[in-house]
Amino acid sequence: MEIRTDFLVIGSGLAGLSFAIKASRYGSVAIITKKNTTESSTNYAQGGIAAVMDAEDSFDLHIGDTLKAGAGLCRDDVVRFVVSEGPERIAELIQWGVEFSRKSGTEATFDLGKEGGHSMRRVLHAADSTGKEIERALIDKAHSIENIRIYENFLAIDLIRESKVLGRKSLPREEQDRCLGAYVFDIENDRIYTFRSRFTILATGGAGKAYLITTNPDIATGDGIAMAWRAGAHIANMEFIQFHPTCLFHPEAKSFLISEAVRGEGGVLKLKSGTPFMEKYHPLASLAPRDIVARAIDTELKKSGDDCVVLDISHRDRGYLMNRFPTIYNRCLRFGIDMAKEPIPVVPAAHYLCGGVVVNGNGETSMDRLFAAGEVACTGLHGANRLASNSLLECVVFAHRGCERIRERLNEATGEDLPIPPWEAGQATESDESIVIEHNWDEIRRCMWNYVGIVRSNKRLERAKKRMELISQEIQDYYWSFKITRDLLELRNLSVVANLIVACAMMRKESRGLHYNLDYPDRDDRYWHRDTIVRR
Repeated sequence: MEIRTDFLVIGSGLAGLSFAIKASRYGSVAIITKKNTTESSTNYAQGGIAAVMDAEDSFDLHIGDTLKAGAGLCRDDVVRFVVSEGPERIAELIQWGVEFSRKSGTEATFDLGKEGGHSMRRVLHAADSTGKEIERALIDKAHSIENIRIYENFLAIDLIRESKVLGRKSLPREEQDRCLGAYVFDIENDRIYTFRSRFTILATGGAGKAYLITTNPDIATGDGIAMAWRAGAHIANMEFIQFHPTCLFHPEAKSFLISEAVRGEGGVLKLKSGTPFMEKYHPLASLAPRDIVARAIDTELKKSGDDCVVLDISHRDRGYLMNRFPTIYNRCLRFGIDMAKEPIPVVPAAHYLCGGVVVNGNGETSMDRLFAAGEVACTGLHGANRLASNSLLECVVFAHRGCERIRERLNEATGEDLPIPPWEAGQATESDESIVIEHNWDEIRRCMWNYVGIVRSNKRLERAKKRMELISQEIQDYYWSFKITRDLLELRNLSVVANLIVACAMMRKESRGLHYNLDYPDRDDRYWHRDTIVRR
């Protein structure tokens, strides 16, 4: 069955929803999301969204902090326009119904937080559930717009390439392919649809599930990056995986994130013995950039043999903690940890992907009519290390710019009359070997955690490469033999993303930002002051 729409948005986080709301003024919008609408990385964002909203702050200070965190790989022009356009996009979110926390006793002043790497207080938040509040408001807004239709439990399989429809096996490198939409799997009804669209927007989030320990939701399997790579789009900087330093260490917590805002409000990282240690690693101590904090914790754990460090904010008033961090406070209490009386046990966890599908300043990929926004995209904002709370800002700015660029292109020819063949299942049969999927999923995540983690080496990367090649071949054989399921599609995408991370990590012969290789411990600006770009 074919469904026609002007705009196909794959993903229902902040980037996808904000784009859909704007694009609905120019045509029909179909949002496909593989779970329910609220299940996205945006929904789990505790800290907030960074923007210059205080008279004492400035664009130059925010730009400077971003460039410093990015370790020399940020695109200056991108950083400048994202920061300078931030306040306008914040005003838009508020207009759509997002309620950010205000200072007590006043409705006019935002309660701005401070996080690692920021020189000023500039993080707007809604208590410690900012993402949840943003999702609530934008979903309500999207549901109120007649031109938007949301397809829940729909998982994109592959992008539809014009070259393939025309029977061309390959294109010259200088020739740009065109995206005509996507084949999409209806999970609940076990059917495959052809979504034909004039423009397709990838807003699928990151790939944290490639690692054993992650703060990401289960849906973060790198679907958009894998689809873009299979379609021939450019992918960059996959080696830069941000490990959040403070994930709650508890066997039942399922990698619950302890927001960086806790350190911003005075939380101190200590060894289990109670000794602070971050002063040895950075002048900002516990508020150092995330890559430095994560590596410091990794180093201290290997020295001590302990299974975690602790984050102590017990010197703050209980009432303040309950008001400022209600989600964290109650979740810790549920696991028997009273953060007002005792430190919180924490470990690093895979958190954010700074690389992804290469886009220009308008969100356009190297494939015509394919756009990307949010964590799935490599925009040049984050460079080698993302500054805390810049990601939600990136989402809204690039969603806006992408929509504006599409508005300029609405009258272009689209190739809408090209007949797209329906999905062909071939000789695939039902599988009763789900254990194969579970085993490969677990092996990928353990391999990546052990060999492509916070600290890497040539030997570890070579081991990961060999193992991932074997696993990927097994998955490919399985994929073409059996009927697709959600688990199989996600596993296939996860293996692609893991291989891309390994490939980019092996290419970069230096240590910079989030990529640290023991065999190349120094930064090399003479040769590696550039992105690592791969293409199928």
